[in-house]
Amino acid sequence: MSLNSHDSGSTPASDPAQAPDPRAWVAPLISTLLTLPMGLVALFVGGLTPMACDSCDGAAADRFDASFTTAWTVLWIGLVLALIVVAASWAVPHRIRHAARRVGLALTAPATVVVTFVAFMALVDWP
Repeated sequence: MSLNSHDSGSTPASDPAQAPDPRAWVAPLISTLLTLPMGLVALFVGGLTPMACDSCDGAAADRFDASFTTAWTVLWIGLVLALIVVAASWAVPHRIRHAARRVGLALTAPATVVVTFVAFMALVDWP
């Protein structure tokens, strides 16, 4: 028998970081409840934006149309990215050691919507 062996008959203590996290659903749920309505509002406002240049004609209309096309693409890509981040926050394993990653992803999703909407508004060449 070796001096380094553990023969006390008890099992070693399990790693607390590997334990299931009973509150793993809280951060993704709050993120989902914030991100989805914010994304829908951003999409709604973005969809109404072309009406800002209904009375435009000539060069102003051309500039607006060109900038709106780019901004609309950025808005869609950003909102899809926010949905992917929300899904990733739900997909993180429900272990205590992954809590920081889950909360980080949950905070990133609504922030992505805000940054995307600000970028959309900045990219449009308003009349």
